[in-house]
Amino acid sequence: MAEEEKNEGVAPEQEPEQPEGAVETGAPEAETAQDIEDAIGAEADEAVAGVADESEELAKAKQEIADWQNKYLRLHAEWDTYRRRTNEQRKDEKARANEKLVASLLPVLDDFERTIDYAQKNGTDNLLGGVEAVYSKLVNTLQTDGVEVIDPAGQPFDALQHQAVATVEDAEAYDETVAAVYQKGYKIGGKVIRPAMVTVTNGGPKRPAEDADDAE
Repeated sequence: MAEEEKNEGVAPEQEPEQPEGAVETGAPEAETAQDIEDAIGAEADEAVAGVADESEELAKAKQEIADWQNKYLRLHAEWDTYRRRTNEQRKDEKARANEKLVASLLPVLDDFERTIDYAQKNGTDNLLGGVEAVYSKLVNTLQTDGVEVIDPAGQPFDALQHQAVATVEDAEAYDETVAAVYQKGYKIGGKVIRPAMVTVTNGGPKRPAEDADDAE
């Protein structure tokens, strides 16, 4: 009886607690140093491969940029050459046109010189006839080169080809009719080079529509 009481006063033995972080019996073994090194090496290889891919893409992009720059420079040089050649051709065409006109006017200048020489040696009695002949030749030469004379006396006033410098009262003539030409005009290829300076009538009847259409 006393022995049981003694046993009751003694606490049962407890299993000692394992320190924190200790590996339990039967758990998988921790990674070895070689495993860690292999994992780090694999990550490094992957990173190097990614950098290599990016470097290759960057090199391709740089090459494409260089190719486009070369194309742009080549096209710019070709355009500049074409522009210079076109400007030179225009200058040559203009020079040839001027050369043709001057060549056609040289005989007229010769006639003027002969007329002046004749008047100086023989007096001015027959000078008018010579000047009229030279003038007629000059007009014919210009007309041959496409020049048209604007001499609108008696025609309806046209603001596109005539320049009114004065108006005159005329109850018998149609209103806005060219009464007199102070200075003839000229045009070439349908383009007015110089409008004719004219006087215009007013105070007369309005021009019939059919007459105006015929005048145009």
